[in-house]
Amino acid sequence: MKSKHLFLTQLLCSFLGIANASAQQTNEQQWLNEAKIAISNSNAIYFKAFVSGDSSVFIDRYAEDCCIMAPNLPALCQKNAAGEFFRMAYTQVGIRNGRFTTTELFGNGKDFVTESGLFELYDGNNNIIDTGKYLVLWKKTANGWKMFRDSFSSNNPIR
Repeated sequence: MKSKHLFLTQLLCSFLGIANASAQQTNEQQWLNEAKIAISNSNAIYFKAFVSGDSSVFIDRYAEDCCIMAPNLPALCQKNAAGEFFRMAYTQVGIRNGRFTTTELFGNGKDFVTESGLFELYDGNNNIIDTGKYLVLWKKTANGWKMFRDSFSSNNPIR
């Protein structure tokens, strides 16, 4: 009789473990789906800042403690990083529009998600300035999903 109770107890614990794992997977899938939607929405309006020349739209995509790691520059970090980067991209590079294409999203969606993708940058005449790839670590903040670490590089050869 004792072994029957032990077996039933182990069976019940096993079932509860599977149920908890299943619930965790369901939560993670729901969190990841919410993150995907938020990231897609953020990416859809990112370049509107360059079209309008309104840096506030751009700055709002980033967490206050972000770091932007552009090629051939030191990392720009903390509260003023996004504004400083926008000014350089707008005035020195001449970006006036662009497009992101997300290729992969990694993570459980709870606190952080990593996005990899491709980008295209355009000037005021809608000519391609650059194409490349990016890797962004997104952070869930009190104000929604924000870019926490942004790193990217060109597909063009170094001159």
